[in-house]
Amino acid sequence: MWLNILAWVDSYQNCEVPSSDSVAWVRVLPILALHIIAVMGVFIFDLALVDVVACAALYFVRMFAITGFYHRYFSHKAFKTSRWHQFLWAAIGASATQRGPLWWAAHHRQHHRHTETDSDPHDSRQGLWWSHLGWILADRHFATQKNNISDFRAYPELVWLDRFDAAIPALLALLVFIIGWLFETFMPVAGTSGLQMLYWGYLVSTLLLLHVTLCINSLAHRWGTRPFATGDRSCNSLPLALLTLGEGWHNNHHRFCGSARQGFKWWEVDICYYLLRAMAAVGLVWDLRDVPRPVLEERR
Repeated sequence: MWLNILAWVDSYQNCEVPSSDSVAWVRVLPILALHIIAVMGVFIFDLALVDVVACAALYFVRMFAITGFYHRYFSHKAFKTSRWHQFLWAAIGASATQRGPLWWAAHHRQHHRHTETDSDPHDSRQGLWWSHLGWILADRHFATQKNNISDFRAYPELVWLDRFDAAIPALLALLVFIIGWLFETFMPVAGTSGLQMLYWGYLVSTLLLLHVTLCINSLAHRWGTRPFATGDRSCNSLPLALLTLGEGWHNNHHRFCGSARQGFKWWEVDICYYLLRAMAAVGLVWDLRDVPRPVLEERR
């Protein structure tokens, strides 16, 4: 029990990988608590315009960090960037409260290597609950699969973010609370407070971000169009693409996962790719990998 409590702070503690899908409920208690507080808070906290802005801004920025860097960069190396820029977006991604960059990328690489098999962490054949959230709660998926992420394990700052993956979310929550308190103290007309902005700005945006991201594992392997014969049930979905800044073109992605863009057609909106192109224009990222023409031509 004490090791599971310690894992709230240091995720490299108690990281033995059991073969079963048992759940250490003490370890996942913070996840459950966040959901319970989110439901209760709807009846407790008012909602001001500044809270909406904070919620939307933190959702958008952190979604881009997950989509552009956790996924397309750390998982698939779809472009290149500098070490400081890599760390900056890894830290912003860590603030999304979806574990560390190495854990996230390692499990995603495992998903692509063994899609919809028994070795797939969130195998959609095991049901909607498992592919959406159940797999995260399972003990055997708690540890970082270090053998799958040996390239980025060479950076000690990334290892630190991965090991103490609760540190950055805690700092963000504190910052959001302080901003809300400053509004309450010096601009009461804004109608918010420290706790109110903490609830809407951090907690609600974090849970929205989490579940929309997880919908790619669950819903995007069940409903949508399949222009490519990928051998799995990955699907394209415009609503999910809009909510995730481009990740909803999941069938495209499973056909060629190394591309920096997932909207292969001009009308397939991929906001993440547009932002990466903007970064490339000012030299923050470079060598964005594109989709080979033969892949585009085989689209059904």
